[in-house]
Amino acid sequence: MTAELTVGTRFGGSEPAHLWAPRLNRHTFWCGQSGSGKTYALGVLLEQVLLHTRLPLVILDPNGDFVRLPEIREDAPADLAAELAARDIRVCGAGPDATDPLHIRYLNMQLTSRAALLQVDPVEDPDDFNALLRIDAKIRDAMDVIGLAAGERQSLGLRDSLVQWLRAQPDPEFSRLAIRLENLGVADWTLWAWGDRGAVDVIDARPDATVVDLSGFDTGVEPRAAALAILDHLWAHRHERIGRLIVIDEAHNLCPPNPVTPIQKLLTERIVQIAAEGRKYGLWLLMSTQRPSKVHPNALSQCDNLGLMRMSSPRDLAELGSVFGYAPDELREQATGFGQGQVLFAGGFAAEPMLVQMGPRLTREGGADVPVELR
Repeated sequence: MTAELTVGTRFGGSEPAHLWAPRLNRHTFWCGQSGSGKTYALGVLLEQVLLHTRLPLVILDPNGDFVRLPEIREDAPADLAAELAARDIRVCGAGPDATDPLHIRYLNMQLTSRAALLQVDPVEDPDDFNALLRIDAKIRDAMDVIGLAAGERQSLGLRDSLVQWLRAQPDPEFSRLAIRLENLGVADWTLWAWGDRGAVDVIDARPDATVVDLSGFDTGVEPRAAALAILDHLWAHRHERIGRLIVIDEAHNLCPPNPVTPIQKLLTERIVQIAAEGRKYGLWLLMSTQRPSKVHPNALSQCDNLGLMRMSSPRDLAELGSVFGYAPDELREQATGFGQGQVLFAGGFAAEPMLVQMGPRLTREGGADVPVELR
């Protein structure tokens, strides 16, 4: 296998354009306005990573754009199609393309995350937070009573039994937790594994890629809770030093500059922490979004690789220039005139700053624009 990832051709000719795979051990920022071909182009890079490295991918996919990554296009070259077909690509989600359900074990989430889901503050709600501290051992012992067989834990009966069990405890704080579960609808979420296999189990099996499809939920909190549980798990196991490329598509959804809710704040803090400290543990981020101002600056500033697609806003380009000084002004300013699929690559994974026309995809895209119907 080669360390060079062929992603397209240089502007104005047919010379192949390569990115340097070993330098994906730095954080990457991938940016381009709507319609620039950002998601398609990102897919080209991820295919090359799958073909030429053993770097496991964990793709947090809010719009289901990568759920068809296991599907090879009919026009893909036969040798590359055979290589990709041999890769283990798992899709965790609720849609028809999922190979595994996207489930999370609530009791395996960190205490602060579980408290945030129930909107329990350790200072403002000290008794309820203390109940969360004490509930783990009790509820794990009670699972045999309220949980039934593993295959039945998805049923509404477990949800009702859990709430009833909390209400039956002598501690009034437990009853209040049951009320929170009901009032917030958390117990009704389809996210919970109820003891069955979870998404972190899939990731821990180290497939070549795990696509976490966050698009199939009815509430806006569930996808963030799923992403938080996965990132918390990876961080908790960081000392294992398993190199992983964590791809966060539409990163503004998970790492905004001004998070508001408790879950948003925890999720942003975790991503910023991985950006600041994750490299030495083999946790490398690739964050993709439309505008640099939509991502927390403390995560953005840690990126040593840049993929810049069409960007019409002079303000956004100026901000990129202030953060990514290694991208020459004369090349960065050309981004206002980029066509679809054209990219400026700069930073550690590019031998030199270069303008590239991305090559064709080998796998199918999951998302697509809604067409305008003609009469």
